[in-house]
Amino acid sequence: GCPPHPITMLRSFNPIARKVLSASASSASSRCPKAHHFSSNITRLGTDVLPTMSQAVVHNGVVYLSGQVDGTAEDLVGQTKNVLAKIDGYLDEAGTDKSKLLTSTIWLKDIEKDFGAMNEVWNSWIDPENKPVRATTEASLARPNLLVEIQVTASLD
Repeated sequence: GCPPHPITMLRSFNPIARKVLSASASSASSRCPKAHHFSSNITRLGTDVLPTMSQAVVHNGVVYLSGQVDGTAEDLVGQTKNVLAKIDGYLDEAGTDKSKLLTSTIWLKDIEKDFGAMNEVWNSWIDPENKPVRATTEASLARPNLLVEIQVTASLD
C-alpha cells in the first residue's frame, strides 16, 4: 500500500475537518498520492553561544539563523557590519552563503535615525542578483547598547 498522505495524519476537533480528512484517507487507499519526503534530520550550530538557543538550525535544505546582534561596536554602521560578518560565518558553517538567502528580518533600535545608514551597509553586503524578501522595523532590543538585530533564512540548494 501507499504511505499515508501527511494530511491524513492530522487530527482535528472540528467535525467538518474530520469529514474531509476521513474522505481523503478512504480515497487514498484506492490510489497512491504524490510521494512526500519529510526528514527528521536537524543540525544545530552555535549551541554553545547562549544557553537559550542555537545560532543556526539546518532542516530540510533550509538554514534558519537566530537574530544576530553585536555589542562590541559603538555605532550602527559598525554593529551592522559585525552582524553581517556573523551571518556570513554561520551561513558558511552550514554550507551556504548570502546568495541563497530567502528571508531577512531587521530590527532597529531607532528606525528614523538609523535606517539609511543600515541600508547602505546592507546594500553593500547583499548579493544584488539574489536579494531575499525583507522586513525592517523598529524595536526595543535585548540590551540598551544594541542598535540592530538581523535574522535570515537561506537555502542549501
